[in-house]
Amino acid sequence: MALREDIAILKGLSIFDGLEDEHLRLLAFGAERRRLERGHVLFREGAAADSAFVVLQGQIRLTRNLPSGSDRVIGEAGPGSILTEIAMISDAERHFTATAAVESEVLRISRTLFHRMMAEYPEVAVATERRLRENFTRLTGSLAEATALLKR
Repeated sequence: MALREDIAILKGLSIFDGLEDEHLRLLAFGAERRRLERGHVLFREGAAADSAFVVLQGQIRLTRNLPSGSDRVIGEAGPGSILTEIAMISDAERHFTATAAVESEVLRISRTLFHRMMAEYPEVAVATERRLRENFTRLTGSLAEATALLKR
């Protein structure tokens, strides 16, 4: 996949709203591309997370471990999806296992790369902070709605 296509996929992700093409180009260029065979485990639930993954092509199956020891499919991520984006910003733990359902390709964006981007380009930090604040506000609103429904 060409750099131009990677930039287009990154541009479509809400976490990168407000970033200029120049910043997205640097991000795509500095990220690590990984090709996954069907059945390859990208990461496991409970593992420390130091990077996000953007699905470029293919399909990634997301599963959670059940107390019974079996796995439950909680979703799938296709091209244009980002997995564990919070790991680009702070220490995090993987909350699910990600496995290639078919031959796939992902872009690994490490926390180190993203922090370097924010340090060198303060506008990236400002845009990221704004997006996180919006996401937090939306999450808080959803939780308030759910709490109100439970109280009825």
